[in-house]
Amino acid sequence: MEVEGHSKAASSPTKLRCLTDDDSPKLSISAQRSSGRKPGGWKSMPYILGNETFERLASMGLIANFMVYLIKVYHMDQVSATTLINVWTGVTNFLPLLGAFLSDAYVGRYWTIAVASVFSLFGMASMTLTAWLPALHPPACGGGKCEGPTPFQMGFLIMSLCVVSIGSGGIRPCSIPFGVDQFDPTTDAGRKGIASFYNWYYATFNVVLVVTLTIVVYIQDSVSWVLGYGIPTALMFCSIVLFFMGTHVYVFIKPEGSVFTGLVQVAVAAYRKRKVELPSLETNHRTAFYDPPLEPGSVVLSKLPLTDQFRFLNKAAVVMEKELNPDGKRTNKWNLSTIQQVEEFKCLIRVAPIWVTGILSLTPMLQQATFSISQALLMDRRIGPNFHIPPASIIVISFLTITLFVPIYDRFLVPFLRKFTHHQNGITQLQRMAVGILFAVLSMVIAGLIEMARRNQANAGGGSMSVFWLTPQFFLMGLCEAFNIIGQIEFFNKEFPEHMRTMGNALSSCSIALSSYVSTALVLFVHGTTGGDGRTDWLADDLNKGRLDYFYYIVAATAFFNFFLFLYCAKNYRYKGKESNSELDFELASSDKKLEV
Repeated sequence: MEVEGHSKAASSPTKLRCLTDDDSPKLSISAQRSSGRKPGGWKSMPYILGNETFERLASMGLIANFMVYLIKVYHMDQVSATTLINVWTGVTNFLPLLGAFLSDAYVGRYWTIAVASVFSLFGMASMTLTAWLPALHPPACGGGKCEGPTPFQMGFLIMSLCVVSIGSGGIRPCSIPFGVDQFDPTTDAGRKGIASFYNWYYATFNVVLVVTLTIVVYIQDSVSWVLGYGIPTALMFCSIVLFFMGTHVYVFIKPEGSVFTGLVQVAVAAYRKRKVELPSLETNHRTAFYDPPLEPGSVVLSKLPLTDQFRFLNKAAVVMEKELNPDGKRTNKWNLSTIQQVEEFKCLIRVAPIWVTGILSLTPMLQQATFSISQALLMDRRIGPNFHIPPASIIVISFLTITLFVPIYDRFLVPFLRKFTHHQNGITQLQRMAVGILFAVLSMVIAGLIEMARRNQANAGGGSMSVFWLTPQFFLMGLCEAFNIIGQIEFFNKEFPEHMRTMGNALSSCSIALSSYVSTALVLFVHGTTGGDGRTDWLADDLNKGRLDYFYYIVAATAFFNFFLFLYCAKNYRYKGKESNSELDFELASSDKKLEV
């Protein structure tokens, strides 16, 4: 083993050298902040985390029990309700990509969150009206007959969901980056503050989920849907008030233009220079590539070194005759790109296979809010003689698992693993995600076995199984999220440059969106091919007649196949700014030292 005092990215003989070198890639925080204020730090956290907590209470208060709401109030069958939830989840998780673009290019994170919060409030208020006004939902069942929703009622419901989605599309990609903006990453205190912010963010998130899946869901299920949706709406209003109250202490960063424009410029420049020969690695070509110093006021804190991976893109940064003005600036940005732009494009290309394989890995997780709730509806939910657990509250097992396991993982497992791997985090983010995928597969297998036992007992006249038999599958799914979801968030935030992290958070949401559509496709495929000709649909409304366990096995098989695809992509992945394989480079606590194995 060899410990180096400098980054391998700077000393590797396979690196391409550049037009100019910036000996001080770090910018002072004041150069980044358009407002000229000192970093808000922890003074701004009560407003930001308070806003986040109330907003999540509102949004989770809507989705947590939504399957039950569609079945009981709108009298929808299971397949239709599941399809609506999955499609809406997909739209809600795609819109953050648009929100990230508008935030980074034009509006800024502050105003994106502010406007989006207002949309969320109107959406939640509309959802409350669907439960409050009789004209906006079907009448109660009578004489064993239940009427479905009219086109107007369904249209108003979908409109309300769309408004909520618009709000989520602005809040989700900006909330974490806006919180990070309040700290100075060039100081030890600032870096510690950012790390603590992530911890508090995850902690408040899990507290919100526990409160939502117990108190709010109980009110919706046992007291009143109007009150159950009215409380989250009131909390959303409090979220907006609290967010604006902190305006005087926030730090603002101006949008620097669309990230997508720079990426397209790289592609165009590389195509136009496709016949240009790259300089030989064996010669000194210091003036061959365009690498200007970072501009004052830029949110980019560190420059990326030019790597030899995807060499055809390097042609975009090759300086040709008459492409520079006398002052050293480019004559045409569509003909010549900076090394920073080229490497940012490479970051996106490298991440793409990991992102794609992450889509199928999330499909098992989506079953928690749909068919697992349908299972709970048919099971014995009694605690004592008078209290019945709301069906959606059983999901709290998953989030309690995350809440309890993450500190154990951080305190005990990471130090233990570090002794063997010499990696600061015990294992890499990619390895952490792989473990999460395995837990997802195991969760679906166990879910299928438990559903088979529940169905057999019910059909044999043995009564209803206790709802706590669902504990193993939710426990395993909690471990899946503790490894896979948190690993994905850390991976995207680390692998994207500073000013592209909003996009990274948006890509995480897009993974969930596409997973929702994959899940919908599986549901519709199974529903369309297993019924008819005297055969019972596997996903029949009466689960005792269907074979939900077979569907779970299909989901498990899909995730298991994806596991090997993920391993292949992870094995060939290179972390940002590195030439060697990602699994062979272990990062130490010091950001400028590498431990080579």
